[in-house]
Amino acid sequence: MIYRAFFCLLLAFPGAVSADAVDETEIVYLLDFVATSGCIYVRNGDEHSSADAADHLRLKYSRGKRYVDSAEDFIDRLATESSWSGKPYTVICDGQSQTSAQWLHRELSAYRQQASITE
Repeated sequence: MIYRAFFCLLLAFPGAVSADAVDETEIVYLLDFVATSGCIYVRNGDEHSSADAADHLRLKYSRGKRYVDSAEDFIDRLATESSWSGKPYTVICDGQSQTSAQWLHRELSAYRQQASITE
């Protein structure tokens, strides 16, 4: 909720905020979304808690930030597959399995839609 309020504040003053700040806000939101989702993240065949998955993605982001220019880049370049094996990450929520790319892109769209409603 705090991140949504911060994002709305950023949108209220577009000239004072760079695109980088908005992208960073969205990425932080996605990382927190993963951490609090309660879903199971599957990497290289091993299941991980949502908190562990978020920690792993934070580490990947801290190391690969230079390759990320947007929240979409974060998802597509860092949060969708193993850089070691190339296997896609999957997420299991409420018994339903999906790729992390589908899951995160859907959440990013919902987040942006909610932010635009509150403008």
